[in-house]
Amino acid sequence: MAMAEQTTPKPVQAPKGGAAAGGAMARFFDGDVWHSFKNSPITVVAAVVTVTIFLAALFAPIVSPHDPYDLMLLDVMDSFMPPVWEADGDPRFLIGTDDQGRDMLSTIIYGSRASLFIGFASVLLSIVLGVGLGLVSGFRGGMVDAFIMRVAEIQLSFPTILIALLINGVLRGVFPVEQQADVAYAVLILSIGVSGWVQYARTVRGSTMVERSKEYVQAAHVIGIHPTLIALRHILPNVMGPVLVIATIHLAVAVISEATLSFLGVGVPPTEPSLGTLIRIGNDFLFSGEWWIAIFPGAALAILVLAVNLLGDWLRDALNPKLR
Repeated sequence: MAMAEQTTPKPVQAPKGGAAAGGAMARFFDGDVWHSFKNSPITVVAAVVTVTIFLAALFAPIVSPHDPYDLMLLDVMDSFMPPVWEADGDPRFLIGTDDQGRDMLSTIIYGSRASLFIGFASVLLSIVLGVGLGLVSGFRGGMVDAFIMRVAEIQLSFPTILIALLINGVLRGVFPVEQQADVAYAVLILSIGVSGWVQYARTVRGSTMVERSKEYVQAAHVIGIHPTLIALRHILPNVMGPVLVIATIHLAVAVISEATLSFLGVGVPPTEPSLGTLIRIGNDFLFSGEWWIAIFPGAALAILVLAVNLLGDWLRDALNPKLR
């Protein structure tokens, strides 16, 4: 009787990184989030506007018609020129110039860059503070939880802008007057970031208290994993979903806070203006006929904040399983 020929099984090859990435992209475009996005015209328009503003701010030296910070290119004789469609308009300046002869379109692009940089940095600082304190508060409990939450409740009793003004004033008092312009960005980021950590901490604390009682966390305790590693490796990734939604909406709030502080004169210096500084400068000439100096930066700020808020509202609904 002939022996059956034995066949050696072929080794199973692991999927390549490109195939895995392609599969992830395919799952994303087949998922509920993408379906919700493409079927919401308002969200699509908001995304296009947001991406356009972000790219223009990121590549401001390339896309802006003029460099408003180059003093060699500025001419005082070009100041207060109206938009191009007005009788005295100049084709070189599409939407006019300000009191220093700077092209308004270029200053708005550069101002958006400054506002978005401060907004992103302050939101990142708020996330680090809020997520860290919320994770510690929810995981440890006891006196630590009570102390952190009491501090959060005290801060919630004051408007955010007042907290930012208080921190801004204290920090500016630390530095000499001649150095305040150099540290203006850092002071704004710290002021807005510290004033916005509470919502992250409260959200992460609640999610952490739910996650720490689940079986996978208890099993990690049983096998001897250090509590810090349990919090960072197991609980933290499972509580970051709501943080993304809060951060998207908080970005618009941070940009508004920066504009408010700059409008009040405690923000970015006029030599490197943000949108809030441009609005403050234009407000001095609003009733003398040079309306474009304040109107166009204000419109740019309103469009940016509205687009980011619409994206945040959509993201909150898209990631909510109860609304699917």
